[in-house]
Amino acid sequence: MSTADGTKGLDHGRTPRPTIDDVAALAGVGRASVSRALNDQANVSAKMRERVMRAVEALDYRVNPQARSLASRTSNALTLINCTALDAEPNSYYFAALELGALRAAAIAGFELSTLNIDVSDPRRSEKVIELFEAGRSAGVILAPPLSDDAALAAALVERNCPVVCVSPSDEVSALLPGAGFDERTAGEEVARLVLAHGHRRFGYLLGIEGHFSAEKRFAGFLHALGQAGLGVDSVTALRGDFSFRSGVELGQALLEGGERPTAIVCANDDMAVGALFAAHRKHLVVPDDISIVGFDDAPISGHIWPPLTTVHQPIRRIAASAVQQLVEILRRGQPARPRFEMIDHHLVERESLAAARG
Repeated sequence: MSTADGTKGLDHGRTPRPTIDDVAALAGVGRASVSRALNDQANVSAKMRERVMRAVEALDYRVNPQARSLASRTSNALTLINCTALDAEPNSYYFAALELGALRAAAIAGFELSTLNIDVSDPRRSEKVIELFEAGRSAGVILAPPLSDDAALAAALVERNCPVVCVSPSDEVSALLPGAGFDERTAGEEVARLVLAHGHRRFGYLLGIEGHFSAEKRFAGFLHALGQAGLGVDSVTALRGDFSFRSGVELGQALLEGGERPTAIVCANDDMAVGALFAAHRKHLVVPDDISIVGFDDAPISGHIWPPLTTVHQPIRRIAASAVQQLVEILRRGQPARPRFEMIDHHLVERESLAAARG
């Protein structure tokens, strides 16, 4: 309340009430750590809680009831973070399946789940993940590729005792944080053996975005199996796409118009495989008589187009559910996240887009 001369009559001469930032400064910890300690949240060591409580007592700090209520709601909030090029076509099935699997698992466990999409080209993308915890907006996070490939980000999260589980993490990240996925390299080997069994010896391969370690493992497995069959890298023309239908069309057309056309095109995901199939149809080629096409993911579209795609069933929803279940377990135990990887089974799906190579 102000007096006639504009001064605040009720607060005049009163010492300002200490804030949570004052507590954090005196305790020498982050604001989010103070919030977690005051609300008895997970991943706060006894030593840190003692430092916070000493600062609270020294400052005679009083918790804001509204803030406490907000914190209790936040303790039930999980965040699934995707990282894509915001101006590019999305890998529609992958992210939808990831979100659906995570939402169902979170609901069963009594947690809320929100999703956050960060631009892959954002130089502050790692900082934005850390800020979720520092601001107390999420109790725990699920990281999807390529964020789950970022070892520097993983190390920063481990240092801060942040509850995090990764989807299909890189080997470096798996050594630091828990995760869930499937055997990408073995899946790539199985695709190679399948097309080799159909007599194919000259291949086109549509890669995913650079730095996407999961997709790179599939390609490494594919090349390994070719090598075991006595074929070198010169038997494969590899072109880099971005997992989109459009890149499948453009790169598929480039392969089909090349000097020595491959007899089979293998793609890092189904969206690009459907694009390559479109390119083949546009050139009046018959699939699989003139050329075979193989995808990856087993997206719904792969079984609805003509001819239906031979592909690999990637258990995306089960992987997402496993990630959420591990995260919930970490939060309920109140212990730091420890390296652990849950392997989910995959399998080949053979359909009409693959046939014996001519000649």
